[in-house]
Amino acid sequence: MPSKSTLGLVVTLATTSLAMTRAFQLIPTVVRRARISTSTSTRNLASCTSSSQFIGGVVQSGRMSSRTMFDGSSSSSASRYSRMTRFMSQTTDESPATTLSDERKAELESKIKDKGDVIRKMKDEGLSKDELAPHVAELLALKAELDPSSVPPPKKKKKQQQQKQKQPTAKASKQKQQTEDAESDYITPRAENYSKWYNDIIRVCSLAETSPVRGCMVIKPWGMSLWDRVRNDLDARIQDHGAENAYFPLLIPKSFLSKEAEHVDGFAKECAVVTHHRLTADPEGKGLIADPDAELEDPLIIRPTSETMIWNMFKKWIVSHRDLPLKVNQWANVMRWEMRTRPFLRTSEFLWQEGHTAHATAEGAIQDSKDMLDQYADMCEKLLAIPVVKGAKSPSERFAGAEETYTIEALMQNGWALQSGTSHFLGQSFGKAFDVTFQDAEGKMQDVWGTSWGVSTRLIGALIMTHSDDAGLVLPPRVAPVQVVVVPIPAKKNDEEGKKALNDALDKLVADLKGAGLRVKVDDRDYVRNGAKYFEWERKGVPLRIELGPRDVEKGACVFKTRVGSEGKETVALGDVSVRATKVLDSLQEYLLDTAKERLVGGMNMMATYDQMKEALEADEASEYDGPGLYLVPWKCDAVNEEKIKEECKATVRCYPTDVNEAGMAEGKKCFYSGEDATHMALFGRAF
Repeated sequence: MPSKSTLGLVVTLATTSLAMTRAFQLIPTVVRRARISTSTSTRNLASCTSSSQFIGGVVQSGRMSSRTMFDGSSSSSASRYSRMTRFMSQTTDESPATTLSDERKAELESKIKDKGDVIRKMKDEGLSKDELAPHVAELLALKAELDPSSVPPPKKKKKQQQQKQKQPTAKASKQKQQTEDAESDYITPRAENYSKWYNDIIRVCSLAETSPVRGCMVIKPWGMSLWDRVRNDLDARIQDHGAENAYFPLLIPKSFLSKEAEHVDGFAKECAVVTHHRLTADPEGKGLIADPDAELEDPLIIRPTSETMIWNMFKKWIVSHRDLPLKVNQWANVMRWEMRTRPFLRTSEFLWQEGHTAHATAEGAIQDSKDMLDQYADMCEKLLAIPVVKGAKSPSERFAGAEETYTIEALMQNGWALQSGTSHFLGQSFGKAFDVTFQDAEGKMQDVWGTSWGVSTRLIGALIMTHSDDAGLVLPPRVAPVQVVVVPIPAKKNDEEGKKALNDALDKLVADLKGAGLRVKVDDRDYVRNGAKYFEWERKGVPLRIELGPRDVEKGACVFKTRVGSEGKETVALGDVSVRATKVLDSLQEYLLDTAKERLVGGMNMMATYDQMKEALEADEASEYDGPGLYLVPWKCDAVNEEKIKEECKATVRCYPTDVNEAGMAEGKKCFYSGEDATHMALFGRAF
């Protein structure tokens, strides 16, 4: 009977023999795949120290251990595998790129350039690596087809399997980090990352949060109360302007959009389409599907804007010149499908108002659009304490279907511009598209002239980025949902007399403040410390805090603390509270407006050369704080050059400012880009 040692030797030899057999079976496959020529294979095989080392490399790559077959050294195996990798790369057939036609090469090069530009733009806008990954993969695939040597070789299967095993852990780690960020009350400083600071302000101050629907947000009560203040102020202005509120359907027939060519081209890529009118159970038991029998003959568009629907109704409402001007306004939500979103600034669904007017003359329509732009600018300055630049858009930046677009542009703290409201002179395009005519005073039929104008919840983003700081939200008093928060400091537990005196004084103080027309909140939560209350209301941007305690009552006074503008506290007599509070809030409103005006003036670079602007802006990112700002320069209106500048340094024409162009500032000057005679003074800059 053989000994145990003998049996072990037999097993070892059998295993080794089987492994070597498999290794030799692999060689033809490897060589065939690599298309090794006789001379090349001989040269590379000679570079190995022995045929057994070559076999060891193949076996190692097949995930079989070679240590018992050869010298038992793991480092030697690794060395042999490294040589095998080099051998494989040296014996690979020439690049497939040499077999490509010139047309295919040109096509691939164009696609690579376009995809690279897309990826760079997405990086500039702060997208995560996960969002970039599919685009990067597509770029690498294009490069691999053009030149395989430009793409790193695939990793060993063993490592790939290890990575797959780690992926769930990495994903779980990312989800954990996102959860921690969502629950954190930390605000990233502006100087560290301006974009993250903006998102932190929205989260920490309970303005809005993401929804289960991609690209859409949930506006929370504090954020909605800000929009309510804007809406109330603006609605009064709109009605004074002569417009009446109405409401039009959310769904618009696709055929309506097709009637105005420029309009449909401008919005086609942003439209969400309803194709079926009901759901049904999936026959395969996979939930619900669109019922194939319920397909709509004319698909419906979720409104991106309402020009087409409203002009369809104008045809019914307008008959005579006596029906003009006709002005309607709608407060509504709209849907424009966005791939890259920012809360309040750019979301797929947002709230806005849209005004639409019809006129007998072009002059009347143009004046209407300019008058409404003035209202927007005045509202921004007086309510939101945001100074703006009024101007006209370049032809490339006009609203789809408009003959002229007027805009207000605001400067954010990072030096970027934000379009904050627009008003459009539509000419007769929509009137003709929907056959809207009227009989003039002489009995002749005429086409009507139109306008449209609107602002949206984007103004909340402008408000945040104009005034807020690293401590949280800063709100101008006129738009603040709560202008004054009163924090009573409780009397001692057994001091009944002190409690009564405090409550009486508190009631009178609040009544006086409300009598002065101020919005007041009393924070008497007994389960929250006073310091935590101060911290919370400061973060929420409440302009004025009043502290009132038993000792203050004894002195007949209270303590004022403003959110910004003053570091210290002020003691105010109880009898003077309402008068003093009103004065303090007015001063604070003026202070915030003056600060924003100084930033706008200081951020306006005058008469710079193109090279100076390019150098400053091409590396400017949204996350950078206190960027170079805007550039007011002489410019010859040219869509081709405008696009070149956008490609070279990402700057766009924000507007042709009204005041400097009406003053003739561009006369006699040369375009800062082309050197030709300037047609306008243009305001260039990066923009959200």
